[in-house]
Amino acid sequence: MDSPLFAPPAFDRRAWPMNGRLDFWHAPDGWPLRRYRLGDGERGRMLVLGGRGDMIEKYLEVIHHWAEQGWAVTAFDWRGQGGSGRLTGDPLCGHIKDFGQWIGDLRSFATDWRAEGDGPAVVVAHSMGGHLLLRALAEGMPAPDAAVTVAPMMGVHAGLLPPWLARFIARTMCALGFEARQAWTQKEESSWQRAARQKRLTHDPDRYADELWWRDHSRDIALGPPSWRWVAQALESTRSLERGDALDRIAVPLLILAARHDRLVSTPAIQRVARRIPGARLHVYGRDAAHEILRERDHVRMDALQRIDAFFDEAAPA
Repeated sequence: MDSPLFAPPAFDRRAWPMNGRLDFWHAPDGWPLRRYRLGDGERGRMLVLGGRGDMIEKYLEVIHHWAEQGWAVTAFDWRGQGGSGRLTGDPLCGHIKDFGQWIGDLRSFATDWRAEGDGPAVVVAHSMGGHLLLRALAEGMPAPDAAVTVAPMMGVHAGLLPPWLARFIARTMCALGFEARQAWTQKEESSWQRAARQKRLTHDPDRYADELWWRDHSRDIALGPPSWRWVAQALESTRSLERGDALDRIAVPLLILAARHDRLVSTPAIQRVARRIPGARLHVYGRDAAHEILRERDHVRMDALQRIDAFFDEAAPA
């Protein structure tokens, strides 16, 4: 039996791993996107795409895990969030004029990333990143050797509002001149408010606290609610992707992980999309998983990592 004295040290989720490289990649129009790279790449190369409001720091734990597996892992902050600047005068407003801007950034970034080396090239994409990846593939972006989407945003929860009414309200607010304004407030002053938001994201209060710690210690990466324009674009982009026929032509080996009780994205929409993508595999977690599956309690998180690692071993062998 291994002695606990020789157990590997716990990963420090509030520090950058040693030997990583943090810099900026510039989009064709010159916009700087903050980029992070870790790992030697003996296994291959992996691109990690975060969700709306995310920053690289939230994924350091899984980036480190995959780097330890031999992957050369690359992650970046989407234009307008994290360390990649802002698109309005409100530093806490998550805004984008057109999701097509992010699709363009992803295509250009992925082109340069693919040119960095040989060997298997895979993508792991969470939430909004999952939607953008699938849309980019549907629109002709060269496919990686395999991909995983985690709680992909294939539909947006709009509370009790029917989808048509949510789209109408978002378009109306944009038409009234509020497109760059926050669509709602995100109050976290009280412990009750923080707990309510935490439960929508993860059952793990410590990993949720890590996000708050990074935001408090690096205020320039903090982001709050989305703009009305983001809401309108999210509703329209997810609707158009599902209504079109391009999903049926996506050929990349794909694993989809979802949470049955996700309160941010639509799991029924994920299930519908999974049935349409040829060969896509879907695993849906139960009540022990919220939206951020890769930042859940260890029994869920480790199960997800094992599924992802086994899938890549099969679909994109070294």
